[in-house]
Parts: sequence; structure tokens; C-alpha cells
Amino acid sequence: MKRMYPRFLKSATAASQFPPPGPPEIAFLGRSNVGKSSLMNALLGSKQAHTSSTPGRTRAINFFALTDAPPRRDQPGRHAQLMFADLPGYGYAKLSKSVSAQWPEFIEPYLRDRPTLALCVCLVDSTIPPKASDAQLVEFLSSVGRNFLVAGTKADRLSGNGRAQALASLRAAFGAEHVLLCSAKTGAGTKELWQAIRDAAEIGPPR
Repeated sequence: MKRMYPRFLKSATAASQFPPPGPPEIAFLGRSNVGKSSLMNALLGSKQAHTSSTPGRTRAINFFALTDAPPRRDQPGRHAQLMFADLPGYGYAKLSKSVSAQWPEFIEPYLRDRPTLALCVCLVDSTIPPKASDAQLVEFLSSVGRNFLVAGTKADRLSGNGRAQALASLRAAFGAEHVLLCSAKTGAGTKELWQAIRDAAEIGPPR
């Protein structure tokens, strides 16, 4: 599947800083060491989301505007077809309290009230047992009626049998009808994830 062309739009640490509602938005959420930025960069085909050796560095919601063709000189303001929102990680011991304190301020309002939020991609580490914090996130999204997808990262580290077991474990833990495994390193599962994103956003294939 052809790539889309991203550009960084803005960061927000308060609901008043969110960009005006526009095209459908896809939110990426996960624990601080789950590989969220790496997977987003793999989907985008370029280094947009910041990856760091220090888990939990992202402390704002970072918005990226995506178009289905590169910008042209005669169309510098080409309208975005899609938006990605990179949310702060959670669950890292040194930052869990401060990140948790931020949820009611701007993260929870975004997930609960954002009118253009089409899909929440909940990233979990497929190489370890499901965590309570991941289950709490899925429960919250279900309670506010959000469409979500559980994506198990780092699938390249698993054998064939390991992938089957991880998939079964994720389905059992989260009760999610739509669960998939993916890898930022090999690209496995990214085509399926893109298709789920496009279906949720109700946009066709790139031209």
C-alpha cells in the first residue's frame, strides 16, 4: 500500500490547544516502552514520531496531518485526508504518577470528547503477558464508546507458535474482536493496520 505524506502539525498539553476538528483522527496509545513511535514511523515511512531510549519522554499529544500525495508548489496548503495523534505513554514507573495526573487535564477529554476521533490504536507488547494498565485503557475506551484496535508490537521477536499464542492471549485478555500483531522492524502487520485505519476513517486507497 502506498504511503501517505505526513507533516507535524502541533503539540497540545491542554484541550484548548487541540487543533480545530477536521479530517478523521487516529490516536496511538500504549505503554511507554511498547514501541509506539517506531511503529508510527514504520506506518508513515519516515521519522516523524520521536523515538527515545528514555521511556515516557512524550508528555503531550502530538498531531500529524497526512495527505495522499506530496505537497506541490502550486498547492502548499493541500488539505489533509487524515490525522495521527501520538498520545503520551503510560505505565513507566518513574513517570506513571505524573502521566496519570495529566489524564483528566487533556488526555481523557481528548479520548472522550474529540468529535473527529475515528479509531484508537492500543499498542501492547506481544512478547510479555498483558498488563493491567492496558486492560484499564481498553475498558475506558469501551465505556466512552470509542472504536479501538489492539495491536501487539514486536512480533518479529516471536516464533510462529509464539505469534499464535500471543494472538490468543491478547484476544482472551482484552475481549477485542479485532486484534492483530505487527512489527516496526519487519513491517509485518502494517498493511493490515493501515487497512483498519482506512476503514475506520472511511477513506479510500491512496491515489
